[in-house]
Amino acid sequence: MTSAIPLAITLAYVVIALVIGLRARGGRSMQALEEWGVAGRSMNAVVLYLLIGAGSISAYTFMGAPGWAYSKGVPVFYVVIYLSYLAIVAWYFGPKVWEFGARFGHVTQASAIADRYESAALGALAAFVMSIGTLAYAVLQTIGSAYILNVMSGGKIPVWAGVTLVLGVMAIYLYVSGQRAIGLTNAFQGALMLMVAWAIGLWATHAFTGQWWFGDIFTRFKAERPEFLTLPGAGGDMSFAFWTTSIIVSMLSFMPPVWTQWMSARSKQTIRTSATWLPTYYVVILPMVVVGFIGVFSLPNLARADTVALEMALASMPVVLTGLLGAGTLAAAMSSCEPFIHSAALTYAKDILQPAFKLSNAATGRLARMLLIPIMALIVAPVAITEPANLIMILLIGLGFAAQVLPAFIGMFFWPRASKVGVTAGIVAGFALTVLFTVVFKNPLGIHAGFWGLMLNLPVFVAVSLKTRPASADVTARFFAIARRF
Repeated sequence: MTSAIPLAITLAYVVIALVIGLRARGGRSMQALEEWGVAGRSMNAVVLYLLIGAGSISAYTFMGAPGWAYSKGVPVFYVVIYLSYLAIVAWYFGPKVWEFGARFGHVTQASAIADRYESAALGALAAFVMSIGTLAYAVLQTIGSAYILNVMSGGKIPVWAGVTLVLGVMAIYLYVSGQRAIGLTNAFQGALMLMVAWAIGLWATHAFTGQWWFGDIFTRFKAERPEFLTLPGAGGDMSFAFWTTSIIVSMLSFMPPVWTQWMSARSKQTIRTSATWLPTYYVVILPMVVVGFIGVFSLPNLARADTVALEMALASMPVVLTGLLGAGTLAAAMSSCEPFIHSAALTYAKDILQPAFKLSNAATGRLARMLLIPIMALIVAPVAITEPANLIMILLIGLGFAAQVLPAFIGMFFWPRASKVGVTAGIVAGFALTVLFTVVFKNPLGIHAGFWGLMLNLPVFVAVSLKTRPASADVTARFFAIARRF
């Protein structure tokens, strides 16, 4: 395809996102850490619904999901389990987190941990451990963004230029508008993704079967390629143990941006309302999975499975639809990248540098905004430009790290006896084992390294907590007055 229309539509999306992000500030001062970090706790249910939905639906929707359907089959549906669980977690825990923030002044996940365990050092440790997974995810989405621009331009926009463009645009509106920019851009991105995914899926289905529904595709798979419809899927390289434990690790990884999104809500009921409707957004994945299945028959010899949707679009779809796919894929990547970079800057400033240098909240707010540039320029951009072959390993390590902070949340919501020493010991033990079983002895017995880490982490956490002094009675009383409410 030589038309410049797909690239123009894709680039137009970048301009629209920049305008929306800049206007999101609405004349408010971003000097206050609470305003820049959690939008002054003001988001309504519709914006929050799209913010959480779009933030959890990354470039995976338009590249990873079709790619897994194309190469593996039903293992792709692990994400349905994971995302459905996220909606339940948001409904139950979100209001509690919001009240912690509103009553105790938390603006980050790690600041809640530091408050609960009366330990700035533990908060800093949690911030650092979680940031590894956070930044790995941001790198992955940045690579996806640059790849889309490279493909849509026919290779004329190299990866380094795509990385620079995407990060530069996000840096501008994140600096100016903070969490408000994330809320409004994700609302636009979320609506765009939902529309584009179904347009692409229905077009591809009609072109392939002559029908406007997906049943004939699955009927053909049942008859001709049944291995795609049962675990471990096509190729047999996805064991049931790894598939299951990967889901569990993902479910137990309470990533900091999600916590920040909950605290950005207008009220506790706002979170409950958006979480109740959240599963309806995740139907965005289904049509793109179907595109991957269609590719098994129509594009049987792809070098890279995750290009199946783009290759199908470039080969046969109308130029406008191809451009919308480029814009939708870029929206998916950016909507997931921006909250993770914002969260990293926020937690580094609030939870590591503020206690280390005794900074005021005003100084911490300014520092959080300034940290966007070094994080993007010195961490995200260099790694993304090198396109490391082991990026998935980095991401898996990151998820394993995130899961190791689980004891802190158990002690925050369920177990008053949890101590800061117990939580610290559990995190350190689980962290070490996760690294060992990811880098040296990779996923023994086919079980995810992060799950192995938790199997050591949790007993250590309980045993050490029982032998050490818990937080003071007034701290546990004020936390559990909230945590024990339904």
